[in-house]
Amino acid sequence: MASLKSKSSPEDILVGGQAVIEGVMMRTPYAYAVAVRRADGSVEVKREPVKRLSAYWKPLSWLVIRGFAVLIQSLVLGMRTLNYSINVAMKDVDPGTAQKKGKKESSTLPIAISMVVGVAAAVFLFILLPLWITTWMKGYVPAIHNWVVFNLVDGLIRVIFFLSYIILVSLMKDIRRVFQYHGAEHKVVHTWEAAEELTVENARRKSTLHPRCGTSFLMFVMVVSIIVFSLFKFPTFWMIFLSRIVLVPLVSGLSYELIRLSAPRCQRGFFRLIVLPGLALQRITTKPPSDDQLEIAIRALKEALELDGIKSREAQTAA
Repeated sequence: MASLKSKSSPEDILVGGQAVIEGVMMRTPYAYAVAVRRADGSVEVKREPVKRLSAYWKPLSWLVIRGFAVLIQSLVLGMRTLNYSINVAMKDVDPGTAQKKGKKESSTLPIAISMVVGVAAAVFLFILLPLWITTWMKGYVPAIHNWVVFNLVDGLIRVIFFLSYIILVSLMKDIRRVFQYHGAEHKVVHTWEAAEELTVENARRKSTLHPRCGTSFLMFVMVVSIIVFSLFKFPTFWMIFLSRIVLVPLVSGLSYELIRLSAPRCQRGFFRLIVLPGLALQRITTKPPSDDQLEIAIRALKEALELDGIKSREAQTAA
């Protein structure tokens, strides 16, 4: 593929991505592409157009609401691309099994089951369990009877659980490879945003930390949830628990707007302070990539940009 340099400003085409098994997924406004490295060194690529959810229903483009819509679409796309990378990896482990799995790759059932299990585990670990522990602590710490203090303690426990989870996962040998691809994704996104040619040499000089990372978004969620949950008081444990489930769209929507506002201003004053915790956490979730990992991230972004250009032209022609 020919060398590609940004012809539009980063404000015109906002890109992002995700590390997968031995690869990277890159997303542009109208397309995504995932590139995966095989054991023999070859690269498999899958790319598809993406339609924004607001194209189906206009209110999904409104402030705050769009944040939750983006989160849901990102989760679905993330699971699909992760599933694809696993299928590619299986070809090197067991060709016979991979061939059978390949016939079922388009099925949405495994993705749906994975999402349901993942969401249920997240609700238990980051909402139900911290809430139960905080409620239990009320019997021993009188100050927690104050609603604001209650939510501060509950939020602190959530943050401790989240950080513990990230640290434990980072100790897994296989996850380090994923974190290296995560770092490669960030370096290549930085290269694109700097309007530089997408080459390994240019990407190598960039930081592995990025203010719009999903890791930073989760940190925003943790803090914003403390504020939002403190605004709505309920008398019983289960009413509090259910209210927090209901308020997740609001929390994620506000977090999205905050991270979108702060990312381009992250070098200045107040905004620099609020992005620091997320950037600090990325020192765990990203690792310096090798050149061949940068090549994979570049390939994914080039493929996504190429398809995005095609879809953009089609949209303009249709209009």
